[in-house]
Amino acid sequence: MPTEPETDYDPELGRKFIFVTGGVMSGLGKGITAASTGRLLKNAGFDVTAVKIDPYLNVDAGTMNPFQHGEVYVLKDGGEVDLDLGNYERFLDIDMTFDHNITTGKTYQHVIEKERAGDYLGKTVQIIPHITDDIKRRIREAAKGNDVCIIEVGGTVGDIEGMPYLEALRQFAHEEDDDDILFTHVTLVPYSMNGEQKTKPTQHSVKELRSIGLQPDILVGRSEDKLDIDTREKIALFCDVPTKAVFSNPDVSDIYHVPLMVEEAGLDQYVMEQLDIADEALPPEQRENRWRELVTQQTTGEVDVALVGKYDLEDAYMSVHEALKHAGLEANVDVNVEWVDSEEMSDHHVDRLHDADAVVVPGGFGSRGTAGKVEAIRYARENDVPFLGLCLGFQMAVVEFARNVLGLAGAHSAELDEETPHPVIDILPEQYEVEDMGGTMRLGAHETDIEPGTLAHELYGADSCTERHRHRYEVNPEYIERIESEGMTFSGRANNRMEILELPDHPYFIGTQFHPEFRSRPTRASPPFVGLLEAVLDDDTAAADPEVSH
Repeated sequence: MPTEPETDYDPELGRKFIFVTGGVMSGLGKGITAASTGRLLKNAGFDVTAVKIDPYLNVDAGTMNPFQHGEVYVLKDGGEVDLDLGNYERFLDIDMTFDHNITTGKTYQHVIEKERAGDYLGKTVQIIPHITDDIKRRIREAAKGNDVCIIEVGGTVGDIEGMPYLEALRQFAHEEDDDDILFTHVTLVPYSMNGEQKTKPTQHSVKELRSIGLQPDILVGRSEDKLDIDTREKIALFCDVPTKAVFSNPDVSDIYHVPLMVEEAGLDQYVMEQLDIADEALPPEQRENRWRELVTQQTTGEVDVALVGKYDLEDAYMSVHEALKHAGLEANVDVNVEWVDSEEMSDHHVDRLHDADAVVVPGGFGSRGTAGKVEAIRYARENDVPFLGLCLGFQMAVVEFARNVLGLAGAHSAELDEETPHPVIDILPEQYEVEDMGGTMRLGAHETDIEPGTLAHELYGADSCTERHRHRYEVNPEYIERIESEGMTFSGRANNRMEILELPDHPYFIGTQFHPEFRSRPTRASPPFVGLLEAVLDDDTAAADPEVSH
């Protein structure tokens, strides 16, 4: 296999590659299909990693609007990436890096910089081979040290921006041994008006893929229900794959059930056989089973959580939703997340707030909706409702406290009101001279020291924690002493930076400058989210038993 002279890539590392493409429409769930496959391979004892390819021209997802593209997920090294990498981290329980997200902007920027530096020695720089070579290099380097690397190609087959990537995959398959490469194609299988499962969209999608030089090894049909055997046989016949290589991925109530569903269909076993690693897998009775135990357990109750934000889109707060779900798995309860429009607090949305058992104010940017967030925080503080504030939610909790407890009229964040007389939240010192928006915030994993004897210390069970950040502003040091003198405690600090706040006399009132949701996993729930649900359940227990003291 050809190797890149500028890398130390060892072909013995990153042994097997699964490429996942999608057809017919975006948002089908190929990422969840890929992540579920990876979860099962990991259960079988293999080291698995993933790569997400995003064909857009942005270098990263950091400047993208969450309403259009979903949340910006932050990795431990500070990479701002597509939310699908969050799914891979949660399903595979791994920490990924910025190298695991390939974008057109990142690839072209690198190649152009090399051309400007004269690294191509006068050659004409072209998409083939220079861009495609860079794509292959990035995939191989991200796969280092793992048994299997799953590569998801964003968008759908036929998109013009995705063509260089599909060409790179064609070349990749030519360079690797047949049993080291597997192509999985996820397509839509809709119903006709008379209830018939229609295969024509899948046929056309595969035809498009084959015209590029790629033949899928596995086809996964996304449909409301399991594919009928006649449907599978028809897809197999027209798409030139064995019937046993056509799998169903029907709708489920919870994405964490997808690994169980595809395992029942035998997708993981078929993948291992095709990659010639079935004999290396752990016997079924020795495989990791905690995932199944968690997601199939019988819940003992439910908790209603008000999520106060400005985007009526679950993807904009995906990691928060998932972290609440993980906490529910640990507490053995169902969590119902009710979105509260922070711009419409005076309308019917205020009723959702009052009906909730707990309140969460997530991160965000911009002034829109912040007044409603402050109002929600005040409601939670004054009515002893369990509260969790994340990043901007942490900052707005400081603002609310300064206004309504310290009596500092007009107190605000300098980010949102440059004329505020009391900038209790101000810009980070290192941000004064920053002009570019992309990749310039305080990003990634940073350590926080936790004060013993505090709620935060009880939650984390340690004197420190390492969580991921994404912010430009922080608590203004000039106001810290006044704030703490009135009862708010900054229980987590990173040198002179305030990282965690809490109200000791409140049932549960905690805010974090960092984003704990980014490190939450189904098998390892985030402490602040677990604490939030436990506070609700403790209050329910006390209410049910008059002898239990609040």
